[in-house]
Amino acid sequence: MTNQSKGKVLVIGSNATRIEVRGNKWGATGQYLNETVVPAMALEAAGYEVVLATPNGNKPTIDPASDAAAHFDNDEAAYKAAGDYYDNGPAMNAPRTLRSVIDEGLDHYVGVFFPGGQAPVVDLMQDGEVGEILRHFHEAEKPTALLCHGPIALAAATDDPRAFRAALIAGDEAKAREWAQDWTYKGYRMTIFSATEEKVVEDHILHAKMYFDMPQALTAAGGVVETSAVDFEPHVVVDRELITGQNPRSDHPIAKALVAALEARQTA
Repeated sequence: MTNQSKGKVLVIGSNATRIEVRGNKWGATGQYLNETVVPAMALEAAGYEVVLATPNGNKPTIDPASDAAAHFDNDEAAYKAAGDYYDNGPAMNAPRTLRSVIDEGLDHYVGVFFPGGQAPVVDLMQDGEVGEILRHFHEAEKPTALLCHGPIALAAATDDPRAFRAALIAGDEAKAREWAQDWTYKGYRMTIFSATEEKVVEDHILHAKMYFDMPQALTAAGGVVETSAVDFEPHVVVDRELITGQNPRSDHPIAKALVAALEARQTA
C-alpha cells in the first residue's frame, strides 16, 4: 500500500464460467465488465487500493454479453478504458485466493465489493470462505457493497450455504429458510437483480430458465428485498454497512455510495 492510499478495498470475484439451468443443462456465464471495473476504477480514483481475490486465485472470466459499449452508455472511450483497465491494470492482474487474504488478516481492509454477472450464483453464494469474509466485515461494520447478482453472495453467510443453495435448486424454499435461520443479514433491506430483469437474460442470453430467481433467494434467507418499479433503472439500497445495487446500470451509483461510506469512516 502506498503512502497516499486511504486503505485497501477487497474486490471479490468469481471463478465460475458456467451456470446450471433447468433441464439439467448449463449456460455460459462470467462477471460483467462494467460491474467489475467501474467501481474498482472509482475506488482507485478516490485514493483507495484495490485488491482482487477469487476462490481459486485465478482472474475472473468476463461474460461476453457484458463486453460491449452498450454497458457504458455507448461511450466508446469509456468502454475502451474499462477493457484496458481489466486487461492491463495492476489490480486486475494480481489476484489472490480468498484463503490467502483471510490468513493475512482482514483487518488490513477498509471495505469489500462484489461485482455481478451471474457467476456469483454458482460459486460465491455457497463458499464458506466468502461467509467468513462477510462475517468479518459485518462485525466490524465496514462497508460491504454488492452489485447486480453480486448480492447473492450474501447467502454464503447462512448457516450452511451449500445446503441453502441446494434447497433453492430443488424448489424447497421451506428447507432453504431452515438453513438460513441465523443469517447474518436477516432483516436487512437490500436489492438484487429482479425476476423480470432475469427473464430478459434467460430469453436472450441463456435461452433457458434459472432454477431460482435472486429476490426469491434473498427473501428466503430473511432479507427485505426491494427492486425498482422499472426494469434496468439504476437502484441502490443502503442499510447499515450493507450497500446493494440492483442491476448493471447501478454501477456508477453503487461506486459513489461505496466511496461515500468509506469516506464517512475516514472522518468518523
